[in-house]
Amino acid sequence: MLDTSECEPITWFIHLVKNWIDFVFLAESVSSILQLLLILSVLFIIIHFVYSIIFLIFCICTFYFYIWKKTYTKEEYVLWRKPRQRIAQCLNLYAKIWHGHEIIGMENLPEGAGIIVYYHGAIAIDFALFVACFYAKTGRLVHSAIHYGLYLVPGIKLALDVVGCAKGTKVNCVEILKKGDLLGISPGGLREANFSDEYYNTVWGTGIGFAQVALETQVPIIPMFTQNVREAYRTVGKTRLMKWLYEYFRFLILPIYGGLPVKLCTYIGEPIPYDPNITAKELAEKAKIALENLRDRHQKRPGNILRALLERFDKNKKDV
Repeated sequence: MLDTSECEPITWFIHLVKNWIDFVFLAESVSSILQLLLILSVLFIIIHFVYSIIFLIFCICTFYFYIWKKTYTKEEYVLWRKPRQRIAQCLNLYAKIWHGHEIIGMENLPEGAGIIVYYHGAIAIDFALFVACFYAKTGRLVHSAIHYGLYLVPGIKLALDVVGCAKGTKVNCVEILKKGDLLGISPGGLREANFSDEYYNTVWGTGIGFAQVALETQVPIIPMFTQNVREAYRTVGKTRLMKWLYEYFRFLILPIYGGLPVKLCTYIGEPIPYDPNITAKELAEKAKIALENLRDRHQKRPGNILRALLERFDKNKKDV
């Protein structure tokens, strides 16, 4: 006969657990938690609707690039040429139809390496459109130094790599420039994206890393500014608390609204040549002044959404 004396303690423990936990209550609790998570997810998507759309687009691109990579086995440079051309064509079509986008001063870009310093709107839609246009015309990929936090977002790393993005570390920037490529850097970055406004003030902080990189690699700095970029998208919630949270965590994204078909016109200024006799701080200040001069010449401040919309119908020739 089977001895069940050793099983009795186990049976007793199971009954104790069943009596202690009300499974009906547990199911209701799990259901409530899931409902709360669903509501929070919906609220997040509503508040960060634009970012959600961008994230979805990047996920679709990542899936497309992954299928392409599995289908074709070529060298890295050749492999992504066709997908990049297709992405550039889509962005160029969007830029032309939705924003009437123009680029003035493209002849100021060097044939070799250089750092493009640009004003960061609520989102860098203008720089993305510039990269697409430049690639379609020349076949050269302009790299972008981006916030490291973007690489923490799941599902978009491959897309970021293919379109030329890289973490904005000094090592990465120097490596790109030594290859003879162009590199786009926004010294204001996420801080400027969040806390600048329709007055288009540059919010750079104290960082001069881009100037140090320019001096180390002996490349010119080219200022770039896009008219009405703050009218296309704007941020909300620029409070002291949000500024403190950003400075503390260095990664905070404020809600934005917009997507309006305002006129966008990108102006590329004259290069600031390499000068071994100035310091990185002096070079950074020189680049800031050059960028602000572009802004003062081509942007009416404060920005106005209605005026930016009406400029779509302005046929007057843009002053260079």
